[in-house]
Amino acid sequence: MYLIFTISFLFVGGILALVVRAQLAWSGMDLVSQDQYNQFFTMHASTMLFLFVIPVGAGFGNYLLPLMIGAKDMAYPRINALSLWLIPLAALVMFSSFFVEGGSASAGWTEYAPLTTKTFMPGQGTDLWILGVQILGISSVGGGINFLVTVMTMRAPGMTLARMPIFVWMIVITSVLVVFATPVLASVLTMLFLDRNIGTTFFDPREGGNPLLYQQLFWFYSHPAVYIMILPAMGIVSEVLPVFSRKPLFGYKAVIYAGAAIGVLGFTVWMHHMFATGLSIPLTVWTMLATMMIAVPSGVKMFNWLGTMWGGSILLRTPMLFAIGFLFMFLIGGVDGVFNAFVPIDYAINDTYWVVSHIHYVLFGGSVFGVFAGLYFWIPKMTGKMMNETLGTIHFWLMLIGMNLAFMPMHILGLMGMPRRIADYQGGQGWEEWNLISTIGAFTVAVSMLFFIANVILTLTRAPKDAGDDPWEGNTLEWMTSSPPPEHNFEELPEVHSERPNYDRRIAARLPSTRPMPVARH
Repeated sequence: MYLIFTISFLFVGGILALVVRAQLAWSGMDLVSQDQYNQFFTMHASTMLFLFVIPVGAGFGNYLLPLMIGAKDMAYPRINALSLWLIPLAALVMFSSFFVEGGSASAGWTEYAPLTTKTFMPGQGTDLWILGVQILGISSVGGGINFLVTVMTMRAPGMTLARMPIFVWMIVITSVLVVFATPVLASVLTMLFLDRNIGTTFFDPREGGNPLLYQQLFWFYSHPAVYIMILPAMGIVSEVLPVFSRKPLFGYKAVIYAGAAIGVLGFTVWMHHMFATGLSIPLTVWTMLATMMIAVPSGVKMFNWLGTMWGGSILLRTPMLFAIGFLFMFLIGGVDGVFNAFVPIDYAINDTYWVVSHIHYVLFGGSVFGVFAGLYFWIPKMTGKMMNETLGTIHFWLMLIGMNLAFMPMHILGLMGMPRRIADYQGGQGWEEWNLISTIGAFTVAVSMLFFIANVILTLTRAPKDAGDDPWEGNTLEWMTSSPPPEHNFEELPEVHSERPNYDRRIAARLPSTRPMPVARH
């Protein structure tokens, strides 16, 4: 249910993105008004981040984490249900803002003060946006606590911390980030709500408030949130690559340590979003160094993944295609981030389309490719049915081509000086052709999603239930139960002796019996 809800919001956010890209396809387009455009791109980003990318990791975690550690269920099923149903409630609140006076929130997904004071945003749309995000924060924190308690108390016999699957480790690190960072977002949004409705002046400079305080608190959450969005995808890729490379994961512990380092360093780099606001020199230098340092554990993971594939017997099925796509697209986004870490470069490209390109390569090329790798990998386990490989391959190549057509030109537009968050631009600056290519790419991605939808419908309605318990010859515990699993996950609780228990079981089944042969009597 988590996955159904969140992937539905992927399509909703995608439709909003198509409106945005159609408006920018050429100068002088008049598909929507400027105010409508601001509402659409604000809700596009808010939907993709808060209603899709963050909770979809919880969806995979809900289904897979108990299976992977040998638990019957999550530790707190009622809290789990509450976390689930708060998501559609929050979406209802956020999207209802389109129908109130003044329309939806329109200051971007960051909702920077003082743009969001009543003077500039007098309607109730921003208030409903704040309420919706607060509800999602409650959902996230409840889910994060649930994951941590489940992992700490409900592991199968022999499932030590050093034998847990990498996906479980990434969910644990993500949950720690959620539990520690989300209350800060809740606090700053509460302060903003009070400024708008009670008369406080936390962020209003006309009354002695400080709008930079909003940015400090918002980004203290929102940069760790980037890792909340990407770490589950890293966990998925770390499970897919060894299976389709027919090798163990290269550097199992190094991948865990790198994920933990990303989690810790994620709390030190939030001010790189504020280089252009006039930070002091010591803070600027520290943030620049910390931002470059956080690239190191990501690089460690990249070399671990490549080392896993090196010399392997690679099987290019659809999950593997999306996992490899993740590697290359996330690499581009990561290199973009290193450029942004240098203050002189950041001054030049700040608030341009370069930044839009960077975040999409990280979160679309990274998180979304990881999500689809996971869906194609585990849907046979969830349904007992194999998805169509031809449709899956077409989906991958169209999505890969469309994504690069959509977001690579934004690098060039950013270097040419095109600012982000504009509804129109003057012709004759050389921007039209690149924007048109970007729009074509966005619609190509939309077409690729049609193949995914068709694949899911055909799988659920026509495909025979022939996946078996272990169609990919996987490594982890979920492949040791039926497809789909029973409600209690396992008929017999397995005992774990390594980080690859299902691989161990297969090897043991292939070895000849070690029992002594009976001696014939004459």
